[in-house]
Amino acid sequence: MIVRIMGEGQVRLADSHLAELDRLDDVLLKEMEKGDGPGFRATLHALLARVRELGDPLPDDSLEPSGLILPSPDATLEDVRKLLSDGGLIPG
Repeated sequence: MIVRIMGEGQVRLADSHLAELDRLDDVLLKEMEKGDGPGFRATLHALLARVRELGDPLPDDSLEPSGLILPSPDATLEDVRKLLSDGGLIPG
């Protein structure tokens, strides 16, 4: 699967890693629902770090269709809420 981190680029990630990332995404959504800004920030950074660690970066000039789009590391809780309300960039 191709994962895009907004503002950074894309990585190719083996499907075998999706369950782990889904667990982090579930925590992230719960923190959003509670309005837990510090928890949200920590979990977002953990999720992005795992994607970077587990994935293989694609060349900067490569533009593949992304199966998953994640917010940039500097995204706020409100930024992500807006993304989700606009049709949801993060599949749930």
